[in-house]
Amino acid sequence: MRSLVATYGRGLTALFCGLALIWLLGLIVLPQLFMLERSLWWQEQPAEAFALTKRIDDLYNEVSLLEFDRRAAEGEEVAQLEARIAAKRAEIAELEAVEVAPVRVYGLANYVKMSGLHFWIFVKTIFYAMLVTLLALVVCYPIAFAAAQLASPANAALLLLGLVVPYAINELLRVYAWLMILDYQGVINSFLAWLGLVDFEKRTWVPFLEYPGAVFVAMVYAYVLFMVFPMYNTMETLDRNQLEAARDLGASTWRTHWRVVIPHARPGIAVGCIMTFMLSAGSFAVPQIISRGTGGDWFSQLIYRQFFESFNWNVGAAYAFTLLLACIVFIFLVMRLAGVGIRDIAK
Repeated sequence: MRSLVATYGRGLTALFCGLALIWLLGLIVLPQLFMLERSLWWQEQPAEAFALTKRIDDLYNEVSLLEFDRRAAEGEEVAQLEARIAAKRAEIAELEAVEVAPVRVYGLANYVKMSGLHFWIFVKTIFYAMLVTLLALVVCYPIAFAAAQLASPANAALLLLGLVVPYAINELLRVYAWLMILDYQGVINSFLAWLGLVDFEKRTWVPFLEYPGAVFVAMVYAYVLFMVFPMYNTMETLDRNQLEAARDLGASTWRTHWRVVIPHARPGIAVGCIMTFMLSAGSFAVPQIISRGTGGDWFSQLIYRQFFESFNWNVGAAYAFTLLLACIVFIFLVMRLAGVGIRDIAK
């Protein structure tokens, strides 16, 4: 804080702190607290109250049908329909006068009543997100090392530019591009058909979209930068003399990476794994578009259905907060395995 005041003055420092506080409270803390509070309660009604509410809803439907008939009626039939409508409305008023409002009950029921299928989808999503993270680490580690240590500055810039340019395109378009590549009659199957290995008329194409690997590939492509750049930033600070010293002492390439590069790049590896895992576990567009319902649901899709199809916001909030807790556990697990702290990651 003193360094900020000395550099920017009290006015700008207060402005920076105020904006950071607004960001922290308005976009992080308060939404999570609201979601947590929503997940800890549900509404209950006595058994007879459900029947009463159903009767009121049925009466409203009957009134709507009668009003529709009245618009098409003529003569004495209009008066008869109006009398029936008035009687229905009077009955509705009497029932609403004694209707009991739902009671808000607090507890953990929204968390513990997750069905076996939904729990399996949750476990599968966490496992798949870990596999996506591992695959992204294996793919991106050589790229980050080559850009940071092996390539010349010009070639490194071209390599990083090649990674960044596709991100100028909207994420949905990038995901749909992979859909066109992996579709039943997409680019890969068309190439296989040209080789005579598949036949579109006999529908013998390879169903890439029905395998989880299709989602893995699309996710690694969608989130590759979040794995590459943290590792690149840490590897770039590695003194090349250490690599040359390891080679002079007879260390193999594998041993050089294991004893020199990886220990130095641990903060970047941890940040890349954390960001890739959280984006994969919470991804909705990629599994929704790529699998098209044939490769199984991800937990994010269940959360969406609870909010916008079942309109059960309490259970949806519980599911979302459960996923958040799983991501937090993963963060601390990665930090423990990598032997890094918050200060190391912040660098």
